[in-house]
Amino acid sequence: MGVGAFKIIGNKKLEGILEVEGSKNASLPIFIATLIEKGTYILKNIPDLMDIRTLIKLLESLGLEIEKLDKNSYKIINNGITNIEASYELVKKMRASFLVMGPMLAHCGEAKVSLPGGCAIGARPVDLHLKGFENLGVEIKIEHGYVYGKVKDNELKGNKIVLDFPSVGATENIIMAAVKSKGTTIIENVAREPEIDDLCNFLNKMGAKIEGIGEGRLIIEGVEKLYPCEYEIIPDRIVAGTFIIAAIMFEGIKVKGVCVEHLESFLMKLKEMGVTYEIDKDGLFVVTSKLEDLKGVKVKTMPYPGFPTDLQSPIMTLMCLAKGSSEIKETIFENRFMHVPELNRMGAEITTEKNIAVIKGIKNFSSAQVMSSDLRAGAALVLAALKCEGESIVNRIYHIDRGYEDLDKKLRNIGADIERVKEEI
Repeated sequence: MGVGAFKIIGNKKLEGILEVEGSKNASLPIFIATLIEKGTYILKNIPDLMDIRTLIKLLESLGLEIEKLDKNSYKIINNGITNIEASYELVKKMRASFLVMGPMLAHCGEAKVSLPGGCAIGARPVDLHLKGFENLGVEIKIEHGYVYGKVKDNELKGNKIVLDFPSVGATENIIMAAVKSKGTTIIENVAREPEIDDLCNFLNKMGAKIEGIGEGRLIIEGVEKLYPCEYEIIPDRIVAGTFIIAAIMFEGIKVKGVCVEHLESFLMKLKEMGVTYEIDKDGLFVVTSKLEDLKGVKVKTMPYPGFPTDLQSPIMTLMCLAKGSSEIKETIFENRFMHVPELNRMGAEITTEKNIAVIKGIKNFSSAQVMSSDLRAGAALVLAALKCEGESIVNRIYHIDRGYEDLDKKLRNIGADIERVKEEI
């Protein structure tokens, strides 16, 4: 897994069920939240991904014992944090690693965490996290590439926090610090993603007192103790969206495990394009429209519940095959059109200016050798390669492995000609 490329012979008949795995972006913070309180946890529906394996190494380095029960379930034993330093070696591989800071401050009153790494899709500073911690009574120092936080007077104190931007990471990190602080914490302008709701529901199952879940304002009544529990993670809405696009591009694909309420803005755009669908009695998402009837639309990425930036690349692939022209305005990340030159190598007609991409409809893609610049861009290129005649090579698939569980295996099971090969560049 990881290094290498996908060799894809396109235009095959694809038929069968694509099953959506558990949410990566919900699994990571929930896994990390087990740092807050000692005891034994069971987490289910965790996707089998490189990011999860990276996180496990980090949590083990901090003192947790983690046992894999089956492909998607883990037992986590927290006998106390034995090391307060999250090293650069582990944190640089994945931005979500920075989320260990809040739980460590809640558990042992101090933490030393490397500034993070991750996908190259623009600046994502951690200043909102740090301002939130300072409001809860944490002294922050940044030196030699590390953030060091120490709780003043050995007690986190509830406070009112207003986020300048509804940052997902900052919201999660502050929630995890606040659940054991003294008094009430009110966080305004929080991110409202379903993955945050899942984290809050997990913490409430442990005995936290969080109100306002799914709204723009959270009220957290600090508690002295939490209690470990068993918990099942929600399905991955971005994987679901990617698979739904595949189902539109190829008649015969059904998608299992779609949580429709997590994808409302995405599904509204598909309807606007002319997609019709139904959910059948087995919970399968069935697309009933024809690809050639789709028409161009305008999409603007927004924080949840708006159109997700993570589905911008995959829907761009679909837009290439729609009639007329489409437009995407990217408002979340400044470098998120890095897949455009690669789609253009495959025959797409896309022009970009600053944060706007204009996509002219084409008949079909043509096979080419391309390169994934980030996780979702990789998925967009795989979708395009599946559609065109001939052999395409998608390089740098380690990005794809970070967010899609066994994508090549799942696609092979429904008839795709896709295999892992040595990278050619």
